[in-house]
Amino acid sequence: MQQADFFTKKFFSTVSAMKKDQPKQLNPLLPDYLFDAFLVSGITPIDQGGVLDFVIDRQNGMKGFIVNLTVKGKGTIFSGEQAFDVEPGDLLLFPPEAVHYYRRAEESECWYHRWVYFRPRAYWADWLKWPNEVQRVGRITLAEPELIQEFDLLFLDIEETHKAFRPMSESLAMNLLERLLIRCYEISSQADMVPMDYRVLEACQILNTSLAAEITIESLAEQVFLSPSRLAHLFREQVGVSIVRWREDQRIMRAKLLLQTTPMPVAVIGQQVGYDDQLYFSRVFKKRVGMSPSDYRKSASPL
Repeated sequence: MQQADFFTKKFFSTVSAMKKDQPKQLNPLLPDYLFDAFLVSGITPIDQGGVLDFVIDRQNGMKGFIVNLTVKGKGTIFSGEQAFDVEPGDLLLFPPEAVHYYRRAEESECWYHRWVYFRPRAYWADWLKWPNEVQRVGRITLAEPELIQEFDLLFLDIEETHKAFRPMSESLAMNLLERLLIRCYEISSQADMVPMDYRVLEACQILNTSLAAEITIESLAEQVFLSPSRLAHLFREQVGVSIVRWREDQRIMRAKLLLQTTPMPVAVIGQQVGYDDQLYFSRVFKKRVGMSPSDYRKSASPL
């Protein structure tokens, strides 16, 4: 019996090790890609019967936002009574944890869409509240060919800039994404836009100006004149993630910028963004970025 238990444990230990040794899926167009970066962009060219002609079904959504522009053919978003089609010029914004369920429309031979997955900067909050929501997914339609071409080029610029392997590629791509989101905000009727609660905006500003401080939710709620539970609910509802998660996003973004642009030691950078324990900072950074702070600094340095 003991021998059987030994071989059983050894078998599961071997299977677990094999899973760990499996190479990371690096193609964001295929299943099992982790989307563990702060910005990923591309185009999904779906042709009838092609390798990408399958349903995307993420019932729990994703950790970040995805903005999506149809450039060719037609896609179908959701199913049943809430289903709707998208055609060239239709922009979609999927917030964190919103259901992702979409595919090529049955009557269309193809569906090509450009997309950017991202974790937002602090002050983008107002630009991420889109009109015409269905299951929390916002929609904007570009009516004029000139606008469609402008946005198509913006998506392409974001993709090419991010893939340029320059020290500031990600920051430059984020700036282009910021322009894209501002243009979306301009195009949408202000009457259709749902303004963000000023108390949530104030909470974002307090956290962003004091990234290194350990501000509790109770203290933050007191400063914006809300109860902790009400602030937590409003924040998740309007920003899309919890207060703790959002602050961690901002800290890691700041740390990445400091690693790219300064010679400060990793420990000092960790302290500057709120992590006094270097080992804990490195662990959080690696979990969020996919590599250690030192490796990230090397990868972001000019050749």
